[in-house]
Amino acid sequence: MSEPTSLSSNSSPPAKKQKDLHGGTTNISRGKSHTDHLQRRKQIKQNLAALPSHQRAQVLSHYHGGGRSGELHSTRLRNLRQDDKNADMSNLSSLQARNLSNRRLKPNMALQRQMSRRETKRLENAMSAADAEDILHTHTAGLVEVDNDMEKTVQLTQRQLKNEHLEEQVARNIYDLELGDYGPYKMNYDRSGRYSILAGQRGHVSIIDQHSLALKTEFFVQEKVRDAIFLHNGSMMAVAQEKNVYVYDEEGVEVHRLDGHRRVFGMEFLPYHWLLATVGHGGMLQYQDTSTGALVSQHRTKLGPCGVIRQNPFNAVLHLGHTSGAVTLWSPSSSEYLVKLLCHKGNPVTSIAMDRSGRYMVTGGGDSKVKVWDLRMYKETHSYNTFGGPPTGLDISQTGILGVAHGCHTTFWKPEALKVKMSQPYMKHDVNGKSMESLRFRPFEDVVGIGHSGGISSIVIPGSGEPNLDSMEHFTNPYMDTKQRREAEVRSLLEKLSPDMIALDPDAIGSIEESNLIQRRQRMRDVAEEADARKTAEKEAAKDKREKKRMRGRSKIAKKLARKQKNVIDENVEKLKEQREKEKMERQRARGEEEGGSDVEEAPAALKRFF
Repeated sequence: MSEPTSLSSNSSPPAKKQKDLHGGTTNISRGKSHTDHLQRRKQIKQNLAALPSHQRAQVLSHYHGGGRSGELHSTRLRNLRQDDKNADMSNLSSLQARNLSNRRLKPNMALQRQMSRRETKRLENAMSAADAEDILHTHTAGLVEVDNDMEKTVQLTQRQLKNEHLEEQVARNIYDLELGDYGPYKMNYDRSGRYSILAGQRGHVSIIDQHSLALKTEFFVQEKVRDAIFLHNGSMMAVAQEKNVYVYDEEGVEVHRLDGHRRVFGMEFLPYHWLLATVGHGGMLQYQDTSTGALVSQHRTKLGPCGVIRQNPFNAVLHLGHTSGAVTLWSPSSSEYLVKLLCHKGNPVTSIAMDRSGRYMVTGGGDSKVKVWDLRMYKETHSYNTFGGPPTGLDISQTGILGVAHGCHTTFWKPEALKVKMSQPYMKHDVNGKSMESLRFRPFEDVVGIGHSGGISSIVIPGSGEPNLDSMEHFTNPYMDTKQRREAEVRSLLEKLSPDMIALDPDAIGSIEESNLIQRRQRMRDVAEEADARKTAEKEAAKDKREKKRMRGRSKIAKKLARKQKNVIDENVEKLKEQREKEKMERQRARGEEEGGSDVEEAPAALKRFF
């Protein structure tokens, strides 16, 4: 029988407790140290450098808070360092100057640690946001691809797409509406792409639900209709009729009449500012606040009648196309145009389109040319020729596809056509015997609405719509109910931007002046001195300008000197003029006395008492 084994004898000796040399609270976790944050930030930067270029740009965009925020941040830091280097300490005492110098030599370590932790947290959040964006955006926009070089996408017709390639739900968007009795027609969509408005020139206005393809509203105004657009959502619309602009609700009931907007040819609605902009026969550009009903501003373009108006979605600046071939850029806060470009010399501008980034503008003119302009340099990059007539309708989709309506044809170009000139288009569609009036891409769908003299045509252009919906944007949800629409209206009104914030560079709004008061005053003095020097130079140049050559002896030296001395005031000359005037008056008085004396002698005795 074996003896019982003692647990105490076979068990290992207990671990020796380590001695705490610094007190009992040092083992408590206090978070990551400054060294841990530095190591973590170094690791994140290494992982960021290993990413592909497009993913790295995506992370940096989230880190800087936008496309140009990184550049603005670098500029701000550079200005701050320049101001610190050239700081004006003339108003400081010797003690204050010495303390400031010592403070620069001895940095604030606690502040540096805090900034390091925040920068590490920003990098982590940027990486997480980029990963979430890749996960949530499961749909991507795709264009039609060919299998070999012998095939061309431009040969693909709408009938082939509908019968062979598209699903039934997408193929139902290919249809034609024959409305020749009230044409030509213009077509527009609301921000969500749910509803479309049809405006016939002979007085027919209707709203169609694009999801069910059912007629929602239809009415006749019994007068000419020039344009029609939706306001903040699909429940309100503005119609430019023969004399005035009228506002209707979704049932076709007249809500308001804008008497100040007369004979309007074109309209645009700025959704972030709640502004309705109109321009017409008199060349008067007017901004109307649709939330308060007040007239914000009105400007005379002084370039004649205008019917081409488009807004830049990047900065809300309006682009007007004039009959002289010029395009002018306007904002409500400026009484003069911001920029003027001569786009089509000697030919009227027939249509304008802008891309979402605000970098490219496309113009169509009476010379049957479509020109692409880079708005960063205000320079023409390249152009395309159209056949069958001038381009009467231009539009750029959410993915960058360019649509051109000319004659009875429509041509569509890939997004690369805005940057470089391409040899052949992406797709095309013809409506035989009908002249095109307007062309609009439907938001968030691969659908294009075409208005022509015979009615309306709807076609499908694969890859033209944005596949991912931004739910934070107001009135872009096509499935919102009445309650959600009311909440969106309230939020949009609370976040409404001021019209004074519309400028060419929207990133400059809300920026902070980095330099101190002394530096700002010095910059203002430098600007004023530069302006004075320029004005003085212009005056000197005007003085040195050669006098115009005159004919028949007028260019002789004596004549030139006489002309120069013509308006010179001289004291001797004034005395001489006064002396001559006195002599003239004395001669006249003496002559009068002589004539009067002879009359007295020759007069009868009875009349001499009257002299």
